Amino acid sequence: MRNFKPDATGPLEGLRILDMTRVVAGNELTVILADFGADVIKIETPGKGDDLRNWKTEGISTHWKVYSRNKRSLTLNLRNDKAKEIFVKLVESADAVVENYRPGTMEKMGFGPDRLHEINPKVVLVRISGWGQDGMYQHKPGFGTLIEAMSGFAASNGFEDRPPVLPAFAMADMIAGLTGASAILAAIRHVEVNGGKGQVIDLPLFDPLFSIQGPLAANYKVTGKVPPRMGSRFTMAAPRNTYQCEDGKWVALSASTQGMWEQFARSIGQEELIEDARFKTNSDRLKNVDELDEIVGGFMKTHGREYILDHFDKAGITVGPVSDIEDLMDHPYIKDREIIVEVPDEELGTLPMHTVTARLSETPGEFRRPAPKLGEHNAEILGEFGVNGDELADLEKDGVI
Repeated sequence: MRNFKPDATGPLEGLRILDMTRVVAGNELTVILADFGADVIKIETPGKGDDLRNWKTEGISTHWKVYSRNKRSLTLNLRNDKAKEIFVKLVESADAVVENYRPGTMEKMGFGPDRLHEINPKVVLVRISGWGQDGMYQHKPGFGTLIEAMSGFAASNGFEDRPPVLPAFAMADMIAGLTGASAILAAIRHVEVNGGKGQVIDLPLFDPLFSIQGPLAANYKVTGKVPPRMGSRFTMAAPRNTYQCEDGKWVALSASTQGMWEQFARSIGQEELIEDARFKTNSDRLKNVDELDEIVGGFMKTHGREYILDHFDKAGITVGPVSDIEDLMDHPYIKDREIIVEVPDEELGTLPMHTVTARLSETPGEFRRPAPKLGEHNAEILGEFGVNGDELADLEKDGVI
């Protein structure tokens, strides 16, 4: 079991991030920073909190526990003038503010970019939205599902004779969070190293998801064609697909170089395929991919998955299992690399979650605290600004916190 280390530090120690977001994208962004030592303060509505707390599996807020680890929770009713005074003090002490309100909301609250930079000229403001802070869709609802549909992803995902397929997880949000983590550090570096001013990062969900689809627009310009859904095939190389083995389990193959294809043909005892006009070059194989998949799939079905994996591993062929989470929980690779770690949990005793994903040799990320209860750190955080005792009690009584 991986224990929490409350006193652990990291390369981002000394940075303070005010996280005003709800649900996925912002929490993904800030958990990356928190894992590496940043002081991430979740600013939440009293009595309600981040909606991610309500994403429950069998009554357990697993999303919250995983994506709010290493953070502190402060409840603050920003409709209250006293709460706004506290927020000003927080901004004065912060390196960045992350929000995902509908565009214009921060301005209505009295904390648009100009006001934040008046309070703290060096603060970085990250604004997460569906479609961006300007343009024709700026006020359109921005849930990730809409972005995954409109970005071109769903249209290319699935099989040609079946409906488009949306991802089974919050992919647009997660990719925006990953993108935002690097952007916020670039902006903070500009302040700290270049002596620059704080700036605004416009981070829509749409742009990062569109960007990871590669040369989608360039390919359309060149071909004039909308690529069909291809299932698990790949437009640029063949064979590449998933194949069912004799025991009903599945493997994935990617023989995406000429050398790998030729080695594959030898490994299945069909060396004649190398000179077969249908499969001689990658272009030939793409043109005759249905026939190629019949040959590859036919071999896979002659043996169980363990045999297939062992056979191709010895031959140096890129074939791997299609694993579900049950497979992964006890997989030796996962255990060897500690990709899933068990951490202490009040409700469950321990809870498995992904480890810190980037592994720094000198200043690794750590598990410093579990995801906070709503308002758990009110006294601790406000105490840093001299608020305690009766004054703290009055703030709670008056609905400020």
